[in-house]
Amino acid sequence: MPRPLTFSSWVPEFLVVLFVLLVVLEAVRPLRRPKRSRPRRWAVNLAVTGLSFGVGVTVVRPLALAAANWAQANAFGLFPWLALPFWAQFLLGFLWMDATFYWWHRANHVYPLLWRFHNVHHVDPDLDVTTSFRFHFGETFYSTVFRVLQVALAGITPLTYLVYEIFFNLATMFHHSNVALPIDLEQRLNRVLVTPRMHGIHHSAVGRETNSNYSVIFSWWDRLARSLRVNVPQGQVVIGVAGYLLPGDNGLRSLLLLPFLKQRPYWRWPSGKASVRAAAPPDENPHHLVA
Repeated sequence: MPRPLTFSSWVPEFLVVLFVLLVVLEAVRPLRRPKRSRPRRWAVNLAVTGLSFGVGVTVVRPLALAAANWAQANAFGLFPWLALPFWAQFLLGFLWMDATFYWWHRANHVYPLLWRFHNVHHVDPDLDVTTSFRFHFGETFYSTVFRVLQVALAGITPLTYLVYEIFFNLATMFHHSNVALPIDLEQRLNRVLVTPRMHGIHHSAVGRETNSNYSVIFSWWDRLARSLRVNVPQGQVVIGVAGYLLPGDNGLRSLLLLPFLKQRPYWRWPSGKASVRAAAPPDENPHHLVA
């Protein structure tokens, strides 16, 4: 007898279908050439992802939903206080979730203790859909505090939270994917959405480029905060963190221990040379996406 189709059942299945579709497109139209063996790298990425998802499902989501239900029951938070209609609460709540996550993501780059954990995501020497959720479980765990405050302070409804989570996951897989979209199409999409070329620059081994392009769904947060940089050709982007490009740096044990070990200079190659871009990008406008 087939299972009844419920919200909780079709969403994970849809995400798996999208994941598989992106893997196929990456093979057909790759944006960048992989540097490492896929099977071993994918196994490590999926293992780290599994630990992160475990914490997300058992800790982050239940507490965030509890905060949303509590805020609604007690009319607590910005949107309930403004007595906005449901549709306005939903739309503004969705934008609030994305805008505040921009600043949370940026904080994980700015503050050294948070970066120790977030660095696990960035040291991947290749970037594709398997990198999407490759976060240290410690980062996922401490992000619970942010999620609860994010939801409670604005009085986000449970529906808004769940819908945002779906689009958050879709966008994360899309912009981490190694899919070469036609440049004209991507330039148009990038006016509103974060795209693979835009996020590829965020995973550059050049520190100035990694510390840009923090948005998840809507690209305009980077434009408003002046952190957008999309004028670097993908052929010039070296993926990873310069100080962590040795083969052993991406083993499962190394990744799980990385936040707790003495940190290397992040933006220096193993040779000791600083990871800077020798030549200026051909288009000096940082807001103009190039191929």
